[in-house]
Amino acid sequence: MTVLHLTKHHALGNDFLVLLDPDDRVPLGMELARSLCDRHRGVGADGMIHARPGPPPADVTMTLRNADGGVAEMSGNGIRCLAQALVDGAMCGGPELEVATGAGLRRVTVDNEIEVGVRRVSVDMGPATVGPDQPQQCLGRRVRTVDMGNPHLVLLGPDPREVEVAELGPQLEALTPGGVNVEFVMVGPGTDELTLRVWERGVGETLACGTGAGAAAAAAHGWGLVGPTVTVHQPGGAAEIELRPGTIVLSGLTQRIARIEVDQP
Repeated sequence: MTVLHLTKHHALGNDFLVLLDPDDRVPLGMELARSLCDRHRGVGADGMIHARPGPPPADVTMTLRNADGGVAEMSGNGIRCLAQALVDGAMCGGPELEVATGAGLRRVTVDNEIEVGVRRVSVDMGPATVGPDQPQQCLGRRVRTVDMGNPHLVLLGPDPREVEVAELGPQLEALTPGGVNVEFVMVGPGTDELTLRVWERGVGETLACGTGAGAAAAAAHGWGLVGPTVTVHQPGGAAEIELRPGTIVLSGLTQRIARIEVDQP
């Protein structure tokens, strides 16, 4: 019998199970991730993250599987939760970490604990590749794609709280081979603020999405609707986005929820 030692974290309600594997002995397969992320028969999470050492210049390599077991290239909130777990678990010292992801090397900065289990964590998510404003509207909304190392479809229009995300999200996701994250965005409530709901491929609607917030801010900035510093309001809370030359920085709080032992045959 093998016992897996996990921690569970969330960033704006976007929750992840983290497995630190300093000896690189536990492969994270599809079935393991799917079973543990199940909210009724498992622990429950939007995704599961496996961390193993290096290779240099990376401190660790991050493998992320969504709740359906599929591999995702990158998660802004996920990598921030991972960074908290790495420092809490003394696998890395911090405050700056280099993390290898499926979208490339990402730099994360981990601050000291604000209170027990709570840290402020920022991640340099790399450049956003913003596609052209698509000539056709979708659902009465302006549309463009954004590549954040993972694919996004940003739809700008009326209040996303009125959108049937559970119905429209999977329909729009299915139009892109391999799937796409779908953001329903509104400008406001204030200057340089956006309101967002997101459908994440392989998960469904989540309370927040870090790369989705970055994609929405990059698209809105391209439309001339917001400046370089944007607050993105989501059901789980507000993400802070900075559009810097050649990169996007996501900042906010992460919280460790639990330490977990799981028996594996």
